[in-house]
Amino acid sequence: MSRIYVASSWRNGQQQDVVAALRLAGHEVYDFHNPAPDNHGFHWSDIDPGWQGWEPEAFRAALDHPVARSGFDFDWRAMQWADTGLLVLPCGRSAHLELGYFVGARKRAIVLLAPGEPELMYRMCGTANICLSIPEVVMVLKDEVAR
Repeated sequence: MSRIYVASSWRNGQQQDVVAALRLAGHEVYDFHNPAPDNHGFHWSDIDPGWQGWEPEAFRAALDHPVARSGFDFDWRAMQWADTGLLVLPCGRSAHLELGYFVGARKRAIVLLAPGEPELMYRMCGTANICLSIPEVVMVLKDEVAR
């Protein structure tokens, strides 16, 4: 079975369903919502409730805050541990950068599409790894194990 890093957005209501389905199928899955026991993931608001009003200088400085460093370390270690990265749309910049890591590291990269603007560069993942549903993701992962 695969070790999967699910890259998505906190606002994506499907993310937890994806994590549950992959675990039910027998995969090990990193969940950024719950990266460790008693840890409910990184939030910029843990550094500053006014984070959405930051100027670039404040944002850059916040990257070195202990809370940001800890959140990054959890995700980065999980990305290195995983053999597969799954991008669950819709999502933002971080998730796309995470998928880019998997492509660049020559690890398996899968995209679970959602309605929205097309993206040509998803082709880097291979068209067989562009999925339309959670069951299709599970099937693609199962097919890879069988090879």
